[in-house]
Amino acid sequence: MLELDRVVKHYQSGAGEVRAVSGVDLTIAPGEMLALLGPSGSGKTTLLLLAAALMRPDAGTVRFDGRDLSTLSENEACDYLMNDIGFIYQGVHLMPRVSTLENASIKLMLGGVAMRDAQARARPWLERVGLGAHLRRTPEELSGGERQRVAIARALCGEPSLILADEPTGNLDSARSAETIELLRSIAHERGAAVLLVTHDAEAALIADRCCTLRDGELLDGHHAATEPPAVALDQRRPAAQA
Repeated sequence: MLELDRVVKHYQSGAGEVRAVSGVDLTIAPGEMLALLGPSGSGKTTLLLLAAALMRPDAGTVRFDGRDLSTLSENEACDYLMNDIGFIYQGVHLMPRVSTLENASIKLMLGGVAMRDAQARARPWLERVGLGAHLRRTPEELSGGERQRVAIARALCGEPSLILADEPTGNLDSARSAETIELLRSIAHERGAAVLLVTHDAEAALIADRCCTLRDGELLDGHHAATEPPAVALDQRRPAAQA
């Protein structure tokens, strides 16, 4: 499904060259959820942007379903992002003073789905993330965690083949965090989607099918998360956030 073959992406900064992604080989199969751990600045978000064709590698190849993403035209890259990918960003990017239901269905409408049909498809996803009673509320009336869950529903309602999630549980409490990661894993298994999850949450990583660590742009060997937990103490949890 998603293949990275010796992918390199470096940047120039005032302090010199930043080796964001350095010779990464990675494959995620349909129906698999892979958690990517690593400290801030290790290249995790850059790797997601490369997988979304929002950035092109300096060297190596990124393929989705056999297609070399660097060969896509601008329109083809937009179609790929719109139709194949569900991208859950760190920032929720919701429209102000617009209802939860409309915010969740906006991507479908931008893709040409009629408003009524788009909202009918978005509604069950909002219910799955626990917002079925808040369909008419605006972002101003929601907590930070609730806004995050709207963004998650928006990414999922198109039933994408590839889900790219950048710290999707950062604003959620521990219970909602576990529910959200379980939801992403169930989508991978039920629908054959590939899921690449960037997270600092060790418990979230344990739920994934496989876990890898990115450090200084280099990918360390992965392991099955259920049998070999990552080297992060489970009691080092972040403070409870808004649900």
